[in-house]
Amino acid sequence: MATLTLKNVPDEVMERLRERADRQGRSVNREAIAILGAAVQPATPVDTEALLARLRATRVTLRGGPLTQEELNRYKREGRL
Repeated sequence: MATLTLKNVPDEVMERLRERADRQGRSVNREAIAILGAAVQPATPVDTEALLARLRATRVTLRGGPLTQEELNRYKREGRL
């Protein structure tokens, strides 16, 4: 395995790393490796159709139904869409 040395880590970043490591029950070293490992993972493709379906289902659950044309027009005028 390779060794990585980081220099000039800001105190604030180090403190947040320590806090995060404590929450995860890891050493600072293991937490840094976990963060780096997650950062370099290949991007997972997004299934846009599945995502849209989940968003529509959530909207129906929260609002009680799909947006009406009148609501869409009002939101557009208000700059919300």
